[in-house]
Amino acid sequence: MLVTACQKSQLEISLNSKSGSTATGFVLLNEKNNTVYLSATIRGLDAGTHAIHIHEKADCSSDDGKSSGGHWNPTFEKHGAWGSENGYHKGDIGNFEVGEDGIGRIAFNTNEWCIGCEDATKNILGKAIIVHQGADDFVSQPSGAAGTRISCAGILE
Repeated sequence: MLVTACQKSQLEISLNSKSGSTATGFVLLNEKNNTVYLSATIRGLDAGTHAIHIHEKADCSSDDGKSSGGHWNPTFEKHGAWGSENGYHKGDIGNFEVGEDGIGRIAFNTNEWCIGCEDATKNILGKAIIVHQGADDFVSQPSGAAGTRISCAGILE
């Protein structure tokens, strides 16, 4: 029996505001039975539709969040809506709605991610969660024209 390195099965990470916004919050990531569950709550947002993605690097050091790189796309697909037969990035989580109270929530799960496994096309450790000011149009290449990066969190142990 081959035993591999232990995976981290649960993470809670804090979203920090970027680009002069007040958007903060937290993301819970939990892996169970080869499925990763993401649950996020973000406050300080404008009402309406916002995009949330996984980006290439767990680097939120720049004021505009661009230090996190582009969308995480380890399989070199076109940008699109999650599950699209025309292609999608592994980081293309999608859009969520925010009410007049400035609070948005999203829940998402997939077996195409893992937390700390050895498969570089699935491992989300070392990446970043980015919340955008606008909605993802699921068409514009390479990022969906979602606008300014207003909140960022590195996915780190």
